[in-house]
Amino acid sequence: MAVIYTTAVKNARLEAVVTQIGTTGVLEIGTTGMGTVLATIALANPAGTAASGVLTFSGFPRSDTSADNTGTAAAARIRTASGGTDIVTGLTVGTSGSDINLDSVSITAGQTVTINSATITHA
Repeated sequence: MAVIYTTAVKNARLEAVVTQIGTTGVLEIGTTGMGTVLATIALANPAGTAASGVLTFSGFPRSDTSADNTGTAAAARIRTASGGTDIVTGLTVGTSGSDINLDSVSITAGQTVTINSATITHA
């Protein structure tokens, strides 16, 4: 039998993620399996808010004005800016219906990469 959490517990767990991200978290966009980091975008402080079991990140659209590398965006992770500790990994990337929604998944080094929205839905 699957574990089922109340909405209040889901929200508390997601708010704990926001706390762990801290004041200077970053969102890294990468190729499949984060083989290559394509862009790094600073998150807002606080990074987002939880409601109805969904963590919605604040301050989007948000951009990296100079992508680090060229490739197809397929994955993302959230890290602390200092120390680079992973907080959330395995995020999906696309242009709609993904955890992280970009203006385009085709990224060229030096271009602006814009994230239109970012959410995490608690299972």
